[in-house]
Formats: sequence, C-alpha cells, structure tokens
Amino acid sequence: MKKAKLGNSEIEFKPMVFGANVFGWTVDEQRSFALLDAFVDMGFSFIDTSNNYSHWVPGHSGSESETIIGRWISKRDIRNSVQIATKVGGRRVDNDKPNLKKDYIIKCAEESLRRLQVETIDLYQSHHDDLSTPIDETLEAYQQLIQSGKVKWIGASNLSVERIKDSLEIAHRHNLPAYVAIQPEYNLYDRDKFEQQYAQLAADNHLGVITYYSLASGFLSGKYRNLDDIKEAKRIVALKDRFNPRGLRILDALAEVSHNQQAPMSAIALAWLLHKPCVTAPIVSATSIQQLEELALAIQIELSEEEMRILDAASSHR
Repeated sequence: MKKAKLGNSEIEFKPMVFGANVFGWTVDEQRSFALLDAFVDMGFSFIDTSNNYSHWVPGHSGSESETIIGRWISKRDIRNSVQIATKVGGRRVDNDKPNLKKDYIIKCAEESLRRLQVETIDLYQSHHDDLSTPIDETLEAYQQLIQSGKVKWIGASNLSVERIKDSLEIAHRHNLPAYVAIQPEYNLYDRDKFEQQYAQLAADNHLGVITYYSLASGFLSGKYRNLDDIKEAKRIVALKDRFNPRGLRILDALAEVSHNQQAPMSAIALAWLLHKPCVTAPIVSATSIQQLEELALAIQIELSEEEMRILDAASSHR
C-alpha cells in the first residue's frame, strides 16, 4: 500500500498509527521498546501519544508514555525515521479540567519535547476542548510554537464539529495555523457520530482522519465472541454493552469475511476503516508483537464490494 498523506500537512506515512496509551500501563518499558522496534521494522513510522497517558492509573503522573517513547528514540537514534504526534489540554493529575490557554499550551509543549527527547513535535493536537478559552488564544499559542520550530502541524481530537469549523474560520480570518487533522472515535461498531457529523467536515476541509478506538476497545479484535470471554478483560465495562443483537451481527460478519480472506478478524476491522474514503489511518495498540503482526496485515487486505456490503449491512442500525 502506498503512503498516506495527512490532510494538508507534509506528513506522509504507511497508513497505520501506533497508539501509545498502553506504554507504562499494560506494557512496561522493555516491551514498549520491543513493540516500537517491530513497528518500525514493518515499515511503519507514525506514533501517537499524549501528555496525559497514563494518568488514570493510580500513582501515575500522566507522563509515562511520552517518557518511554523519548527513551526509545534516544537509545535507537531513530528520530528521522518516525513521526511523533502528541496532545495537550486533556485532564491530568495536576489539572483536572481541559485547558487550552496560551501559556499552558506552551508550557506543556516544552515539557513534552523534553520527555520525548525531540526538538520538534510533528503533530500537536488539542486533546479536549476548553470552552473557557477563546479559540484565537489557542491558535496563537500554536502559531508561536510553529514559528519557533517546536511544532510542525496541529490537529484536534474530541472537539465538536462546530468548534472545529469555528477554529478553521478564525485561522483563515486571522492568518493563524489551521488544524490539518482530526482524531475521532470511529470503528465498525461506533459509526454514527463520525459518519453523520465529522465525515463531511473532513472531506470539505481536506482534514486528515486518524481514528481512535479503531477496534472498539477490543470488541472487534476477534478475542471475544460472548460475555464469558470478557470476564478477565481490562475493559470489561466498555465491552459488555456491545454484546447486543447488532454487536453479535457485526462479529458474525467479521468472522465471515475473515474466513473468506483467511485473515484475522482484527485485521478485517481495520481494513474496513482503510477502505473508507475519509480515513487516513487507524490508530492501533498492541501489547505483543504477535498482535501487532496481525494488525499490520490490514494494509495488505483488499476487501471486495460484496465484503464491504456485508460489513456495512451488519453494522447498520436497522
């Protein structure tokens, strides 16, 4: 598969993004290094993290993921071979509300650069919206970071369509940096919000789309076929509600296409995303090299029109 280009940016990459939220949480530093080594050896290069991963773990500060990535980059001397995306503005142990104020963004960017041990962040993303801060103040912070060479491009995750539209209009009107990408939740199970609200926005503004929860918290991974299978799962709450008639239809359809393609269900679910015109690349997480190898198969899979119809029909609300 040819490289993907992220919206109007100059970021080009093999279309799969490693979601580094697992680093320092379910994956220790040594295994994180091994996973990143394998990811790069497979020809991939884009890594997505945040300045608050994994703050939800008791005793964690939220700097764990960036720190591990930074140590890996330094030890492997691999900066020129990878693209790094991180985020700002989300909840942290030391800040329990979204914050996109100018001084805070600049402070957090400096901290992320130190942890990541890089001079430039390729894609810096507003993690959650801060309705108390004027949009132009947020964009002015990004402008300062871009002008100083500390950030190349900016993106948005978890912002409403209206706020993204307003941000793009203000950027154009005041000659400020504009978002080049969005990071929405989108997968074969969770379709409606993206397709009804964000897809047209992305198409109209040539925004790159990198999807999170690409496997619906593991529901589409093929590991779980009934409620008994999730008893030991870390994300049991997120998984349980998906075992409904529609969810089971989706799993059956995935199993059918998986059999036809002789490929893992997880790879089929990712291939479905890659066949959607608005999607640039899915974000994937893995805790083992075997999982990563299975997910990587997605970029080689060509789904037929009939297979796409089967998956679309099974996941529609009818």
